[in-house]
Amino acid sequence: MVGTLVNVGTVIVGSSLGLLLHTRLPRKFTVIVFQVIGLFTLFLGFSMALKTTNFLVMVFSGALGAVLGELCKLEEGINNLGENLKHRLKSDNDKFAEGLVTAFLMFCMGSMTILGALEEGMGGKPNLLLAKSLLDGFSSMILASGLGIGVLLSVIPLFIYQGGLTLLASLLGDVLNPTVINEMTAVGGLMLIGLGFNILEIKTIKVINMLPGLIVAIILAAIFL
Repeated sequence: MVGTLVNVGTVIVGSSLGLLLHTRLPRKFTVIVFQVIGLFTLFLGFSMALKTTNFLVMVFSGALGAVLGELCKLEEGINNLGENLKHRLKSDNDKFAEGLVTAFLMFCMGSMTILGALEEGMGGKPNLLLAKSLLDGFSSMILASGLGIGVLLSVIPLFIYQGGLTLLASLLGDVLNPTVINEMTAVGGLMLIGLGFNILEIKTIKVINMLPGLIVAIILAAIFL
């Protein structure tokens, strides 16, 4: 769990610095930073989506996951949770929930997260997670400067998800082979593309409802690939 704890620490430090910048930057600069975040999210999403080795698996995973998420009303539940946290923290940031979800997907959906958790969980040194921690630290600073305190609170799902993968690595090691990881990463990339559209206010997409697609991608890739 050392790698995950270091990762959480760098995100906390980076987000805190980003929040300081957020309060000091004039409105016009905040808008520009926000647009850069949106473009970077699109770039990262496309680069992750291209890792797929089977477009049908990616499409079916995304579509079926979105239907399951819609039935479970995940978007509504997460937004309500975000609003409750926002109220408790007395935050007036209208991008609170978006910052939380964007940061979580960026920090947790890449192949470095899964491979790093498996590496440490199976007895190796957390080299990948330490490298990821450095990247996430800088990314969280940029995200928090545009999206606010929701980015800082993403450390909670980050710790649960990444730490959980590390603890379960001995069980998941045989299932999460490189092919499965690539398909899961590709579906995560689709979600980031959707987030990029949301951030740039091009089109409103219910990205949170697509989250079950990650599990569907694991299942379909493990069966058919």
